[in-house]
Amino acid sequence: MDNTLLTLLKQVDTPTVCNAIEVAQGKRGFNAFTRGTMLSSRPEAPAMVGYARTAKIAAVKPPNEPPGIIKTRRMDYYRHMAEGPRPAIAVVEDLDFPRCIGAYWGEINTTVHKGFGLSGALTNGVMRDLGDLPDGFPVVAGSIGPSHGFVHVKEIATTVSVFGLQITDGDLVHSDRHGALVIPPDVIPDLESAIDKLLETEKLVLEPARQDGFDFEAFEAAWGKFEAART
Repeated sequence: MDNTLLTLLKQVDTPTVCNAIEVAQGKRGFNAFTRGTMLSSRPEAPAMVGYARTAKIAAVKPPNEPPGIIKTRRMDYYRHMAEGPRPAIAVVEDLDFPRCIGAYWGEINTTVHKGFGLSGALTNGVMRDLGDLPDGFPVVAGSIGPSHGFVHVKEIATTVSVFGLQITDGDLVHSDRHGALVIPPDVIPDLESAIDKLLETEKLVLEPARQDGFDFEAFEAAWGKFEAART
């Protein structure tokens, strides 16, 4: 992924990328996106884009493994998050879903992950400390809560599931307040032009609709051009 595409992906929202992938594929039916309503720590923030650094956690019950194993795995987790290609996003599945109670994403953990150079976090789990999370590190989560519970790391660098979206370590993820998606590798060479085409096509309807005197006749003409141009 070159810097021009990365800059563009940060400037557009996740629904735009979702539509643009279908433009690049030349068909409807792209389905590698989250289902259901997610929450963003910074709804106004630009989209986060990066390669997934995955893990699984749990928090409802205390860990049943020896403390030494838990501590070693925790450090292995942070080592994994600190390494790998950039840009990157922490993608963490809470295995307690849908009854998650452990707010893994609070002020300390988000600040640590930002310090590692990650661009944000995506999780089906819990976030907290909303007024104290660092700028430039949005969290898109399943819920908000006050406690960390018995949170501990269960797996590192395995395939995770977040709101119905399967994400493998290293997948290219785009996420904002609408949810998240995985960008298929085969569309990356065509994605920039697909986004540009999509935005130009949408203007065929949006520009007339914003003009004074817009009526059904103007809509019908604009929609005909739109239908002819879109996927």
